[in-house]
Parts: sequence; C-alpha cells; structure tokens
Amino acid sequence: MTKQTEILAEIIVFVTLAAVLHQFTFFSMPQGGRVTAGSMIPIFWLALRRGAKVGVIAGIVFGLIVLMIEPFFFHPVQVLLDYPIAFGLLGLAGFFRQIPLLGVVVGVFGRFIAHFIAGIIFFASYVPEGMNPVLYSVIYQGSYLLVEFIISMIIIYILFRRKYIDIYR
Repeated sequence: MTKQTEILAEIIVFVTLAAVLHQFTFFSMPQGGRVTAGSMIPIFWLALRRGAKVGVIAGIVFGLIVLMIEPFFFHPVQVLLDYPIAFGLLGLAGFFRQIPLLGVVVGVFGRFIAHFIAGIIFFASYVPEGMNPVLYSVIYQGSYLLVEFIISMIIIYILFRRKYIDIYR
C-alpha cells in the first residue's frame, strides 16, 4: 500500500469515527452546535499523527458531513464559516505534534473563532434585546465548545500518555 493510499484510508476511518461519535449527542443548542461523545477527537488524533495538512483536510470533510447531518443554513458565507472552515481549523492541532494538548487548544480555539464570527454576523437577530451580540456569541459558542474541549483534552491526554497517538506509524 502506498503512503498516500494509507493516509487516505486513515482519513476515511477517522472521519467516519468522528461522524459516528457526532451522533451521540448529550446536548443540542437551538441554532446549531452540540455536545457530543468526543466527535472532534478523531480529527485531533489524525492531525497529531499525520500533521496539519491531513488534519485540516479531514476536518473539512467532517464539517461537510456535519452539514449534511444537521444543516443550519442561513447564508452561504455562514455555511462556510460554520462547517468546512470551523471543522477544518481543528486540523491545526497537527502543527503541535510534540505538544498535543496545545494542539487541542489551538484547534478548538480556531473552531470557536469561526463559529463566533458567524454568530456575530449572521445570528445577531437571535440576541436577546439589550444584550451585546459579541457577548452573546461568546456565551453561545462557549457553552457547548467548552464541554467539547474538556472531553477532547481528557481523551487526547490519555491517548498521548498511553502512546496511542502514534500507534502503527
């Protein structure tokens, strides 16, 4: 098997695992976003194994699958920000292969920024009267991404400590 075929097979497996984990939802937000059974972890794992390029590609594919699973379409730019860009930014973890937990921080922060911008620009009409749209977007996005972040940090820490991040490589 060539290296490219091996990487493509890993992308397929890890994105599929992310999509399956995404189906196990603990909490859903009214305008999109949910706390899942660690659906970002396979993307982080792949990015930490194969680097940022592969991680970003896998994240974009995962974002497009999430769009198909739970579409929340408001505007074409919003769709780009909330799906392929936000989930693609998870792959930035691959720049921090020697410090995986920092990679998780950077990946989740990147996803947060994409959702945050979409929230301010496209969902200001959902903001309660008298509340600042910036603050609302921070609270809204942070309410589910913080929990997803904690789940991801714990599992990636365990995978790293047990040396599973680099298994079969």
